[in-house]
Amino acid sequence: MTSRTITSLTNPTVKAVRGLHLRKEREDSGLFLAEGLKIITEAVDLGHAPKILLHGAEAAGHPVFRRAAAAARSAGGEVIEVNRDILEKVSRRDNPQAVVGVFEQVYTPLADIQPHEAACWVGLQAVRDPGNLGTIVRTADAAGCGGVILVGDCTDPYSVEAVRATMGSIFAVKIAKATIEEFIAWRKEWPGSVVGTLLTATHDYRAAPYQRPTLILMGNEQAGLPPELEAVCDVAVKIPMRGRADSLNLSVATGVMIYAATE
Repeated sequence: MTSRTITSLTNPTVKAVRGLHLRKEREDSGLFLAEGLKIITEAVDLGHAPKILLHGAEAAGHPVFRRAAAAARSAGGEVIEVNRDILEKVSRRDNPQAVVGVFEQVYTPLADIQPHEAACWVGLQAVRDPGNLGTIVRTADAAGCGGVILVGDCTDPYSVEAVRATMGSIFAVKIAKATIEEFIAWRKEWPGSVVGTLLTATHDYRAAPYQRPTLILMGNEQAGLPPELEAVCDVAVKIPMRGRADSLNLSVATGVMIYAATE
């Protein structure tokens, strides 16, 4: 089956897809953008069919693309051939991917999380940088974590920048969100260790007594964990700094903690 073709930048579908760069549009629609055939193929393999699939003419004959297009059509989605100008505008890149997909956002309710499904889970409080968040989601996927819980006012995991940084793991990792109050109440039933990295900690992160399932709780890039979340950690650890730098990037520190907890 051939795609329909759009060549106008003012087409309503193109404008709607471009609008997904804005958080308000993503929240109102429940949709988000994912770019590139590799990421879109991973989405399809994991059961996420595109609602809209935009592609350049050069992608049309690729067998992997044809499979993604078939999945979109089977789920009632739309497959549209567009020109390079539209791909550039939609992706906001001078060298755009040949395929861009629009997908439904998926959040796992906090109450539906089953701690024993995985050895390690990650909680992030007020993370601000979408690149950090996307990289943490990717690392959580690589390490076999159960999911990532966003606590408080976090950056949007479905922003274009965050999705790019996940390299497709946004489709593989459970994402939950909660207010600080909701998280504190829910954490009371956690069956393993809740571990926080604190400047005041005395345990080295490699020697701490982790009890599985381990919930790693990381704070904001600048401020760290607030007192009310420090109080819910039953294990506090530190990552030693041996050079002149006094801290690690949040995504690096979280990756170190994930692998320490899953060894």
